Amino acid sequence: MFLLNAENSKMKFMKIGTKPDTLYTQESSRILVTDTPNDLVIRINNTTYHLHRSCLVPKCGLLRRLCTDSAEESDSVTIELNDIPGGADAFELCAKFCYDITINLCAHNIVNALCASKFLRMSDSVEKGNLFPKLESFFHSCVLQGWKDSIITLQTTAKLPEWCENLGIIRKCIDSTVEKILTPTAEVSWSHTYTRPGYQKKHHHSVPRDWWTEDISDLDLDLFRCVITAARSTFTLPPQLIGEALHVYTCRWLPYFKSKSSSGFSVKENEATLERHRRVVNTVVNMIPADKGSVSEGFLLRLVSIASYVGASLTTKTELIRKAGLQLEEATLADLLLPSRSSSHLHRYDTDLVAAVLESFLMLWRRQSSAHHSSTSQLLHSIRKVSKLIDSYLQVVAEDVNMSVSKFVSFAEAVPDIARESHDRLYKAINIYLKVHPEISKDEKKRLCRSLDCQKLSAEVRAHAVKNERMPLRTVVQALFFDQESSYKGTSGLLESHGLVSRSKETSTGEHIMMHKLHLGPTEAASIRRTNSVLEEGSKRGEDRIRSSTPKKIVREGRGSEHKHHISKDR
Repeated sequence: MFLLNAENSKMKFMKIGTKPDTLYTQESSRILVTDTPNDLVIRINNTTYHLHRSCLVPKCGLLRRLCTDSAEESDSVTIELNDIPGGADAFELCAKFCYDITINLCAHNIVNALCASKFLRMSDSVEKGNLFPKLESFFHSCVLQGWKDSIITLQTTAKLPEWCENLGIIRKCIDSTVEKILTPTAEVSWSHTYTRPGYQKKHHHSVPRDWWTEDISDLDLDLFRCVITAARSTFTLPPQLIGEALHVYTCRWLPYFKSKSSSGFSVKENEATLERHRRVVNTVVNMIPADKGSVSEGFLLRLVSIASYVGASLTTKTELIRKAGLQLEEATLADLLLPSRSSSHLHRYDTDLVAAVLESFLMLWRRQSSAHHSSTSQLLHSIRKVSKLIDSYLQVVAEDVNMSVSKFVSFAEAVPDIARESHDRLYKAINIYLKVHPEISKDEKKRLCRSLDCQKLSAEVRAHAVKNERMPLRTVVQALFFDQESSYKGTSGLLESHGLVSRSKETSTGEHIMMHKLHLGPTEAASIRRTNSVLEEGSKRGEDRIRSSTPKKIVREGRGSEHKHHISKDR
């Protein structure tokens, strides 16, 4: 069983050779200083090496064949090796080994050395104790046993993907990495990069399950995808842990992911950067587990926002909106306050994105409600939670001077009536909007208040609405009626139980007090008295008649033709 401890968390090194380095540079040439004349010239792109056949040919099967084919032994041989994997640096490691010059090997250069020595055919079949077998032994016994070594080696394979694939380096590194990811945390001593915000290097009683996520976030996108795919294929990791790895990777490669303002998007990215970011978004979205809650709602919403900014595919954006809609009830108000990314957009927040996610949620909710033929307690809880969230969101966006009445109303009316137990939050949002937009017309005010049900306002909020000069008169009358009805039911029941006052007297007294509060003129007061007469008539017919009356119907009944103009008039 693998045990990751403090020792194997350190990078492994291997030293080969005993002689000092005698290669020096002269212009674009690398010359080895010895008493023997140089008779082998190796050209690799812009670098030329002046070496000796007697040292390199016995160990390099490729050079042995090329030297035999090109010239007689007495002549100087020039060979071009422009296609050697790893370039001049990798060749130099192999050449120094042939001269017994000391070389240091580790996870950073093992891939280049392996590929170059394989290219030069430095195997035991050419000469015993050759370089390639030594590198293979170090790779398997040390590099693959270390966590950091496996990650770093996997990173370096990105420069030589075909060679590393053919030599099995990529697969072996991925398998080693996944093996360590799946190791029970009780058997792991943390070899974390210690880069997490707020983390201090001190003793921790337990290793967190996501200890590995930051280290693998340094990988190239394709390699990261391979590691996560291999880990998921074991069906051992929970979806939430996969989601955390995706979150860490996204934060690492999309620098504006955590931005809460549009300033992080103000600099125009070049097309190459946008393409790279598109690949990240598309790949991450495809890797999100299907399990609900595997990633947070805030993560999904920010990812939708970035997907629009970088120009991700329509399929990617649609899938993100669908996933975000599935768990909208888990969102917080801060999650919805996404900055507008478009330079042509006048709004501070991206309301179109929130509208799309809300519509996706409502479509699913209606479908589920229809399947159950009625709203179950779970569905009802879900829609009411979203309703409170949207009403709180409306209070924030209402302060946007560029927010149109139609867009505000569309948000308010999107939520079904059953979702709002109370209209207090909606009233507050409308009041803020009226305060910030005093120039809107009377018709727009009426339209704004159309979805407001005064019967669902608390007593405190109704009292505020009655005195609110920004509200249209129709809304004030409705608030006044239900405020009076509420007071009437509470007070008259108590008084009548003691035989102290009649219903008609209570109504008359309440009417006098409310007229005084509103400071209404004679015509407006007459209109409200007509409304009160409906209440008195309803009292005679019984409390059931009053409960069944809706605010809109009562206002309509209490509005005579001679007062039509004044009732509909806004304050």
